[in-house]
Amino acid sequence: MLRISRDLAIDENEIEIAFVRASGPGGQNVNKLSTAAQLRFDTRRISLPADAAARLLRLAGQRMTKDGVIVIHAQRFRTQDRNRSDAIDRLLELLREAMVRPTLRRPTRPTLGSKQRRLEGKKRRGDIKARRGSRGFDD
Repeated sequence: MLRISRDLAIDENEIEIAFVRASGPGGQNVNKLSTAAQLRFDTRRISLPADAAARLLRLAGQRMTKDGVIVIHAQRFRTQDRNRSDAIDRLLELLREAMVRPTLRRPTRPTLGSKQRRLEGKKRRGDIKARRGSRGFDD
């Protein structure tokens, strides 16, 4: 069992990992070995709260299919083992991030002192700029 939060854990058997050939540079190995890991996880198998499911859909973006399956392609490393663990880590991080509720921003108003300091700064800056102009010397 992989623990995501205190309320949510997923079974490792629910994660399907297949190995495919990696793209990009790699010399002769890239054509012979299937080291890239392709992880598939069906989000309908776990019970997520509605708000967490909406956040997961937004966070996953293109990685989630219309059927609710998250597909993660990991090919950062040269070995299957490291790519497998990288894909699982990325899935867990995505699920953990979706479980965190964002804190609501409470709108505040600027204090009287901050308003006065702002206006004094603007006045000071305007005076500096006003003194830059021509002095009107008589020829």
